[in-house]
Amino acid sequence: LFTRGQTQSLTTVTLGTKRDEQMIEGLKELTTKRFILHYNFPPFSTGEVGGRPGPGRREIGHGNLAERALKNLLPAEEDFPYTIRILSDILESNGSSSMATVCAGSLALMDAGVKLKKPIAGIAMGLIKEKDSVAILSDILGDEDHFGDMDFKVAGTTEGVTAIQMDVKVSGIPISVLATAFEKAKAARYQILDVIKKAIPETRKDISENAPKILTLKIKPDQIGGVIGSGGKTIKAIKEKTGAEVDIDDNGTVYLTGKNGSAEKARDIVESMTHEYKAGERFVGEVMRVEAFGAFVNIGY
Repeated sequence: LFTRGQTQSLTTVTLGTKRDEQMIEGLKELTTKRFILHYNFPPFSTGEVGGRPGPGRREIGHGNLAERALKNLLPAEEDFPYTIRILSDILESNGSSSMATVCAGSLALMDAGVKLKKPIAGIAMGLIKEKDSVAILSDILGDEDHFGDMDFKVAGTTEGVTAIQMDVKVSGIPISVLATAFEKAKAARYQILDVIKKAIPETRKDISENAPKILTLKIKPDQIGGVIGSGGKTIKAIKEKTGAEVDIDDNGTVYLTGKNGSAEKARDIVESMTHEYKAGERFVGEVMRVEAFGAFVNIGY
């Protein structure tokens, strides 16, 4: 829960398996997305009464901005093979709720055990211009956004900027003014990051016990067929024996998902099946009948 002034975001992180990735049908191919950020802006957040018709232009735009700001700080899939969903519910708004989502997202990801490269924060800068006189505002309110001449959102870490968005109502802004806005945004961002670090100094060591445990291992592509078996019977036998879910990419990456040690058991079975024994190397393990082959396969765990 992140609160700054009269702006508040309640943000939740959910960790899922590879099967939970969002599927996107393009014109030519089907792609998947492992990081998804959803942003909700209900009418009550600004004291209004109304229904919830679904995502509009605001929800899509603000959600995309916050997602852009956070996504490049996530660990690589090889290091953290989870599908990550962030849901930001804006409970109150009189300022930049998209930047509040970035701050709340950083807190929630660290609390969920997602090893962010750096904590991140965001701030919205404003501008009032009267002839040659210019005033730059930090953390603008709704009225300052409405009557002002600029809404310049900057999100980033102590190392640099990860996302920006600027709306202007004047014909142009001098580079010197923009540079000053960046400097003030940096100072404000550092101040917010100090508050975030006090709330959660570092990422949790482990993910929640409610989240599934995912392990990965690499096998040779020509071994995939042996693990799957005829009609998928071998991989089904592994799932039934261990209680874990087993998914295999075309490149030979095996994802094993489960709780209470089931993922570890499934990993040991797959490693035993795909291990290439050297001359004189002895196998010690269990022999399990696999109907897919009508034969016995050595499976150690």
